[in-house]
Amino acid sequence: MDESRRDRFEEVAPGLIEPLRRFLARRTDPATADDVLAETLLVCWRRAADLPEEPLPWVYAVARNCLRNAERSTRRQERVAARIMAQPADPGPPEDPALHEALATLRPEEAELLRLWAWEQLTPAEIAVVLGISANAASTRLTRAKQKLSDRLRKSRAGAGHEESREGRRS
Repeated sequence: MDESRRDRFEEVAPGLIEPLRRFLARRTDPATADDVLAETLLVCWRRAADLPEEPLPWVYAVARNCLRNAERSTRRQERVAARIMAQPADPGPPEDPALHEALATLRPEEAELLRLWAWEQLTPAEIAVVLGISANAASTRLTRAKQKLSDRLRKSRAGAGHEESREGRRS
């Protein structure tokens, strides 16, 4: 079976290449024509047993189908590119040195929880999937990590400014 398919393909393929190349060149750009030619020949190889005695019209039909598939693929890619271009630019993480310093003082697991929550905007259930933990564990750990970060930020910002003197005051 495989030997007869190879023989049939080798018998007809040389006579198909140039007519197919011209057929496709009249219908699309050179790069797409080359891709569709290769795809068409691949279909001919796979279906060599189905090739009729006069294969050219059948092969033109295959090439038309392959070309339509290529055009649909191009349209899908263009739509995806347009959607991506329409998205607002991701501002990225805030450029707050105190925040980055406070995050650096946390355990890496805690910092990652906070990044997934704040920067990637994941819910605790989604964070649980990313980290391979239960949703309850993610929620609990996130709450604790937020508290730690808040405490560290409060301490770093309190130390950065002038502290109020309590001398001479009565409580």
